[in-house]
Amino acid sequence: MRDIDEISKSRAVALFGSADLASFEVGTTRGLQQIHSYLFGGLYDFAGQIRTVNISKDGFRFASAIYLEDALRHIEAMPESTFEEIVEKYAEMNIAHPFMEGNGRSARIWLDLILKKNLVKCVDWAAINKHDYLEAMIRSHVKTTELRELLRESLTDRIDDRDVYMKGIEQSYYYEEPDNYKG
Repeated sequence: MRDIDEISKSRAVALFGSADLASFEVGTTRGLQQIHSYLFGGLYDFAGQIRTVNISKDGFRFASAIYLEDALRHIEAMPESTFEEIVEKYAEMNIAHPFMEGNGRSARIWLDLILKKNLVKCVDWAAINKHDYLEAMIRSHVKTTELRELLRESLTDRIDDRDVYMKGIEQSYYYEEPDNYKG
């Protein structure tokens, strides 16, 4: 697993300013699949493929596989012209959890692409505490207020800043590291 993390992280780092990143669809399921495939292609057999089985984490069951395609069409159609709408869309994509693994790492890049396109902002992920973020994500399936405010406090207009991006990738992968944290 560490090898997969290291390889996919190096791919995420290589995305900064790349033609690949610029070619990804923004705000669509296909765009998220493109990101996932780029990060995890050759590492997971299912890279970029929508899951066909049910999954859960810490007692929370993500969108049922039988309804996942419908859920993803609904999410894709959600508006994304305001910060609040974008956070709602991000939270819904988290509930859908379309891949067997690698959802968070892919979705955080996906979120930043939406923010950059529509608001000329991105999240300074390095400014967000791991446990605060995980707690807000857990509760976002009920209400997104906590997640929205956590992200709002960390918005930056430094969308082309390599340092912000690189520290953000480090933080994104840190969020996924196990550490006895039980939300």
